[in-house]
Amino acid sequence: MAWTIFSFLSLIFFSFTLFFLLSISSISCSSSPSGNSLRPLDPGRTKSHNGFEQWLTWNVEKHRRRSALKQELTGSQRPAANATWGTLLDWKLRYAEANKIEVTVSQDGTGDYSSINEALDGIPIFNRRRVIISIKPGVYREKISISRALPFVTFQGDPLDPPTITGNDTASVAGRGGLPLRTYQSATVAVNAHYFIAVNIRFENTAPHDVGVIGQQAVAVRVSGNKAAFYNCSFIGSQDTLYDHKGLHYFNNCFIQGSVDFIFGYGTSLYENCYLNSVAKKAASVTAQKRTASSMASGFSFKNNVVTGTGQIYLGRAWGDYSRVVFSYTFLDKLVNPQGWSDWGKPKRDSRVYYGEYKCSGPGANMTGRVTWARVLSDEEAKPFIGTHYVDGESWLLI
Repeated sequence: MAWTIFSFLSLIFFSFTLFFLLSISSISCSSSPSGNSLRPLDPGRTKSHNGFEQWLTWNVEKHRRRSALKQELTGSQRPAANATWGTLLDWKLRYAEANKIEVTVSQDGTGDYSSINEALDGIPIFNRRRVIISIKPGVYREKISISRALPFVTFQGDPLDPPTITGNDTASVAGRGGLPLRTYQSATVAVNAHYFIAVNIRFENTAPHDVGVIGQQAVAVRVSGNKAAFYNCSFIGSQDTLYDHKGLHYFNNCFIQGSVDFIFGYGTSLYENCYLNSVAKKAASVTAQKRTASSMASGFSFKNNVVTGTGQIYLGRAWGDYSRVVFSYTFLDKLVNPQGWSDWGKPKRDSRVYYGEYKCSGPGANMTGRVTWARVLSDEEAKPFIGTHYVDGESWLLI
């Protein structure tokens, strides 16, 4: 089963890359894709920002380097394709994957369902099987909440034309009873269930953010379930784009765009090979991690990412007294504030937070102007943060 999923995703990625390489000679990296161009995760509606095109170029180059490295390895050196399944895989997940089913959602009536919410309504509560919801291309204007009683759900899109799930709620919008939704309920997609997976999906919250205006928190995705993974997805928003609320989470090859605190929450999460694009107009922060006690295991780890865009940004600001964020092997562009990190105006947090950097590069990686409480990690100090073991991946990550 794991080999099938691995082969499928590998084929998707190879096809995506090959198609892009065949097209790149006629496309400028900084121009908008034409109607005949490749369209994966294209945020055409985000107006004049070309961060996504830069992400595509970086991603293709990364694939070239990896392919060259693989050719140098002998067969005996290569890890088994299903190595992550191993003997430690969660038994609940083993059962779910061995008994998976697939349904399709298409707005033209050719699928099993015409909306994503209809497909979710068709899953029995306390489901024990992997339910793959294959979502056909299109723009789905739905507010989605995946109940805790619906584990093992997968959203799967077309890698060449990913479906978009979009909304525009904010924290100040009136909800039931006329009360404001607040940040938690503003999410376009809320994942409360465990073992959720998304592949090739674009999540949006199109509400704008005006500097100095309160109540404009606008979450594209909130992840409150445990053991959730996102592959080749994009998260488009402004203030509070991705609410990494709580649980173990894994993000690979994703595009995440926002302005203020656009990755925030209590989660214990690994972001690997992702592109973080700031659209801030002034000073802002990429992360706002809310670890509130020294005994909490939560924290964000960013490995092999790119941080770029507009404005002047901090890598993180301390939402919680014991906030923890680590960037490793990451390209930091010139928009990174020389101080690097912010205690959110509470100096008592300086001795409590854990903000680390390890072997980062780029003009924003210069440690000369960093706050004195930022850490330059040694090999040993970095080791816990730079692998899927950080999120106990051997027990639940399928690829």
